[in-house]
Amino acid sequence: MITALHNLQIISNGQITLEKAILISNGKITDIIPVNSIPHDAEKIDLNGAFVAPGLIDLQIYGSGGRLLSIDTDEATLLQMETDLLAQGTTGFFPTISTNTDEVIEQTINVCRAYREHCRGNFLGLHLEGPFLNPIRRGAHNQNFIKKASLNLVRKWVEMGDGVIKMMTIAPELQDNEVINYLHGTGMILSSGHSNATYPQGKSFLNKPIPAVTHLFNAMPQMHHREPGYIPAIFEEKPYTSIVPDGIHVDFVMARLAKRELGDKLFFITDAVTETNHGPYQHQFKADRYVLRDGTLSGSCLTMLKAVENGVKHIGVSLPEAINMASLYPAQLAGVNKGKIEAGYDADLIVFDDTYNVKATFLAGKLVS
Repeated sequence: MITALHNLQIISNGQITLEKAILISNGKITDIIPVNSIPHDAEKIDLNGAFVAPGLIDLQIYGSGGRLLSIDTDEATLLQMETDLLAQGTTGFFPTISTNTDEVIEQTINVCRAYREHCRGNFLGLHLEGPFLNPIRRGAHNQNFIKKASLNLVRKWVEMGDGVIKMMTIAPELQDNEVINYLHGTGMILSSGHSNATYPQGKSFLNKPIPAVTHLFNAMPQMHHREPGYIPAIFEEKPYTSIVPDGIHVDFVMARLAKRELGDKLFFITDAVTETNHGPYQHQFKADRYVLRDGTLSGSCLTMLKAVENGVKHIGVSLPEAINMASLYPAQLAGVNKGKIEAGYDADLIVFDDTYNVKATFLAGKLVS
């Protein structure tokens, strides 16, 4: 059966296209055609003039609906995240666990590996943010669990995960080369975050082989005219770099600067948490942000579509480019067949109106209910 989506505005690869229809079959986009060429036997779905974009992809999110993966380490949390994120138009995500004990991390790896076999489909794998961070730049991470990596431990986790660990945020300046080279060789994404790297250190490891940076400006040394620090190295080496575009974690002025410097390597994450009252990470919602019990700024309350809206309204990028930052660029980093509305790509789509309200989500070509 061919499904034809029509009466829509297609946003893909930096452009908005009108008077076209999207053909879908077997979970894939098969063609983009003129509306008057829709096959007679296709199931036609009228989208009433709405925007249709590639489904959004969040490579860093900790929980949803009152369940935080770092402390509610079970399949119910992953199902909650999948369900909530699909309703928000996020068709791919890396659930993320903060720095924790080896026991909790290993439990999370086992839970994610098992859940992978029967997930709804937007769960793409696990992001370990820590514990191999720099305690000087720990941010909201629990200092008691931060440590240096050992080759034996990371090999144990990689083998335990059987490919489910897709991303790991580390402080590269504190890790041995044998650890970095081993992790890079597994194919997972290594991202530099919660790092106190200097400018020369950043120049030495960014893209050599660290291909990514976690939440630009947050939990890293700031720029100074006599001590340039890590951020100019990021701007010069241009790895894939995530940013939290809520105006709280990063002022929009600095986000605009980052976009000018990094271009198509800057992408959005939500870094979103949820309200919790137990365990080592107790996030409390205060006005417009989440904080820990001691007042430390923690994760955001963003959705990916709100990130897109902020990109347009406050960072000054076009709507098609904001969609790229929320879909295409993270898809490219993650190495998944998503992020464009073109023949051959996964039929994962978000449908939304001109006030940034989600109207529908398609996952593998099927309307999500």
